[in-house]
Amino acid sequence: MPAINKGTLSRNQMIDEKYKVLFFIKKGSYAETYRVSNLNNETFFLKLFDHQRLHPTQYDSEGKIKEIVFLKHLKHYSIVNQKDSNAWTHKDKDYSYLVLEYISGETLAEYMSRKSEIGLYEIKQIIVNLLNGLKYLHANAKPVIHNDINHHNVMIDLNADQSSIKLIDFGYARYFHNSTKVYYRDGLNPFYLAPECFKNLFSPQSDLFSVGVLIYHLVFRLPPWFFDLSNHNNDSREIEEALSNSRTKPLKFPQLNSDFHDYEIYCNLIKVIEKALQTNLNDRYKSAQEMIDALQSPEKQDKVTPISQSKANVVFQRTENPAKGNGFNQIAGMDALKECLYLDVIQALEEKELYDQYGLTIPNGMLLYGPPGCGKSFFAEKLAEEVGYNYVEVKPSALASIYVHGVQEKIGNLFDEARKEAPTILNFDEFDALVPSRDSNTSNHQMGEVNEFLAQLNNCGKDNVFVIASTNQPELIDAAVLRAGRIDKMFYVPPPDFLARKEMFKLFLKNRPVDDNINFALLSKKTNNYVSVDIKQLVNQAARIALKEKCLISETILLSTIVTCKPTVGIDVIKKYELMRQRFESKAHSVNKNRPIGFRQSDEKNE
Repeated sequence: MPAINKGTLSRNQMIDEKYKVLFFIKKGSYAETYRVSNLNNETFFLKLFDHQRLHPTQYDSEGKIKEIVFLKHLKHYSIVNQKDSNAWTHKDKDYSYLVLEYISGETLAEYMSRKSEIGLYEIKQIIVNLLNGLKYLHANAKPVIHNDINHHNVMIDLNADQSSIKLIDFGYARYFHNSTKVYYRDGLNPFYLAPECFKNLFSPQSDLFSVGVLIYHLVFRLPPWFFDLSNHNNDSREIEEALSNSRTKPLKFPQLNSDFHDYEIYCNLIKVIEKALQTNLNDRYKSAQEMIDALQSPEKQDKVTPISQSKANVVFQRTENPAKGNGFNQIAGMDALKECLYLDVIQALEEKELYDQYGLTIPNGMLLYGPPGCGKSFFAEKLAEEVGYNYVEVKPSALASIYVHGVQEKIGNLFDEARKEAPTILNFDEFDALVPSRDSNTSNHQMGEVNEFLAQLNNCGKDNVFVIASTNQPELIDAAVLRAGRIDKMFYVPPPDFLARKEMFKLFLKNRPVDDNINFALLSKKTNNYVSVDIKQLVNQAARIALKEKCLISETILLSTIVTCKPTVGIDVIKKYELMRQRFESKAHSVNKNRPIGFRQSDEKNE
């Protein structure tokens, strides 16, 4: 098969002498999607199934693809409509195709990325239409469970009313009576899966749990109990265990003033979410109709066991025993940055009285900037672990608000909570999106949000609140944020140098079946300009190859993988950031220009 993001079929190619390929749309684990036209120039979606990639559970007892069988018999206004299907051979390889109605619109995921806010009434209408589709599925003589409800599989028809939706992608759909069979979950979004799905069971209430996740995601812009999956090396069992543990913790919802214009809708959506996300099936909605009734007639809503009683939409994570944490030991290189933090932050906490005598406090914050994938967010998390601070990672979507001036209130509440739980590290990712320069075309709302940040940043270090801001575009940040007394220090985080890459290979290969005769210096030399995520990716790819061959991860496998896994950051991008660093350092009087910042620069010739 071709590389990811490239289709098997070329533009204008004919399929079965009936459909002409207009363009490739996407590639999944077992199928590709295209936009096609028929001989009458009518437009459709076409899903091309690769038989070699389909899981055995995706076929029925007659050897037919279940998704095609299901959609052939399903007819509902909220479910994508099947037009045609057939088996097809291409270049001596067996495929099947499924032709679907063309929907002039976009997925909810695309809609969410395009719109900063979605009105609560619109969210309610989208969910009611979706539930009507599920009501139809679940009421069949042989109930069909979709099993893959998420924001990528719901399309908004832009040619119809704003809330008109279509449920798509039935690749994981199963009859209810199959729920005790092997449950194929590879490729599913774990945050949307009900707890019983991890035990190979599913039911109509599993779909309703996913709808509860979708409502939460639409309102708060992140799935409930969200965490970074990249720290779990794509190990599905480890991810499911971590998610199950997260779900034992309370969900937290912001409380709004009763004068908020959609206050009643908001309160009702929270109640619906609370009931839909219950761990025990008996405590959830019994049917899609019951959930529809709760959305449309709040007075019919039963009393719900609260998942949370908290006012703040912030979860603080305290390191129980920092001495036992991995901390900086998991960060290869970055020695100058570690040294500076030890002096300015860690020692300031451990010897507070001594620092007070010299009139010194911890700085208010620091900015980490540089190319993407160099480990800025990872460093912030490990710093919190190193010092035993409470740690909160804040993405722009977490501060998105559903009401006017809501972002300012969220920023204030965030810092207030951080002061109460101090010492706290607030790690703001994509910081340029949170505090854009007021010299650009910012709206009044954005200017108010930047002003709120400035007020909160003023001497927050005195309250034991330390801000780490990460960005790939520091030039877009408002200049007032970066002055002394706010974000005091700026550090460039470049791609790892020779020694850092060498340590990263050791780190990412640790606890894996590895050949003893690996020349880490050679691997490092072959990966100049590779960032942290590049090295992690190629090590994972080498591990997959070794697993397939049932052998140790060898130097030969790693070197061959380096040939196919190219660096994601080009030379031109690195040069751009080096020039940017020079400009910033020439303005930063607090930075010692004779000392390298970020990764230690080493001489490869001496290795």
